[in-house]
Amino acid sequence: MVTADGTLVLASIIDITERKKAEQRFRLVVESAPNAMVLVNSEGTIALVNTQTEKLFGYEREELIGAKLEILLPERFREAHPDRRNQFFLSPTVRSMGAGRDLFARKKNGSEVQVEIGLNPIDTDEGIMVLASIIDITERKNQETTLIRKNELEVKNKELEQFAFLASHDLQEPLRTVSNYIQVLEEDYGNTFDSNATRYLKTIDQATKRMSVLVKALLMYARIGRDQKLIFTDLNRILSEVLSDLENLILNSNAKIISDPLPSMNVYEVEFRQLIQNLISNAIKFSKKGIDPEIRIRCEKEEDYCHFSVQDNGIGIDSKYVDRIFFIFQRLHLKEEYEGHGIGLAHCKKIIELHNGRIWVESDSEVGSNFHFIIPNLN
Repeated sequence: MVTADGTLVLASIIDITERKKAEQRFRLVVESAPNAMVLVNSEGTIALVNTQTEKLFGYEREELIGAKLEILLPERFREAHPDRRNQFFLSPTVRSMGAGRDLFARKKNGSEVQVEIGLNPIDTDEGIMVLASIIDITERKNQETTLIRKNELEVKNKELEQFAFLASHDLQEPLRTVSNYIQVLEEDYGNTFDSNATRYLKTIDQATKRMSVLVKALLMYARIGRDQKLIFTDLNRILSEVLSDLENLILNSNAKIISDPLPSMNVYEVEFRQLIQNLISNAIKFSKKGIDPEIRIRCEKEEDYCHFSVQDNGIGIDSKYVDRIFFIFQRLHLKEEYEGHGIGLAHCKKIIELHNGRIWVESDSEVGSNFHFIIPNLN
């Protein structure tokens, strides 16, 4: 090629149309990717990001392009990262980042997310770059952790139930032996005892019987939910059966029981019956002297669960004891005042937990107690 002044110039003309088209296609692919995508050069400078990167990290695109990649790393990882990046560029290959390690990224607001990162070397006009595909796995990791804890808890609960079952069964035998010997002493030597010996023997007998009842209660507690299946059940029928079983108690106490219509839902039928029976009998037992018990059963049906409540007009529960009443063998009153062994509400709590629900109480000495429990719709 000759210039205007006659100088001969050698020129090389290269058609870069295809290259530009390829670059445009690459940018479109990166932009349309469902994951956050970050293109970084060997110096750790961000050259390209997509919309998902903006959404994940909270930065505008202009804030990231030209910035160092360390802006997306938690402080504790920034110092070591350049060495790791240099190692990658010495032998760039397609691979996952941080195999065997938990990886974390940092958002603009300072919060962290757990991530999986795939690395893919890209040959560009500016040299080898790495395209990082970043997936937020925080929710997945949380679910995995929850599942692990749930499985561990189930194993521990099964071990505890087995222990309680065996311990309760083994404890019954020596108690029966003591009871038998008490009976022998009374029958064979009772006429030789003075008043003190008779009183002592009676005290031993009563204590043994109480212990036997406690052991049986512990055995029942351990058996809750054992080998049971969810059954689609009309809860109105369950309530009717419970009221029939408690007929004498209700008549003798002159109790009045009012209930909303109850739904049909999947429950562990035997345990649910025990739950309702415990709550109603407790409400009658802890009624105020001279005042007829009034018990109101309510149910609010939501999309994913049912919210039940059993309200009474009894003596109520002191607020400082509210958190204790659902623990096994917790008594708030002397046995001379109210019968029982402090296990009924512990049963209720375990039954509700068997249904993946929760139970709590609102109480006041003036108006009584209101036990709430939520049971989700179970399959």
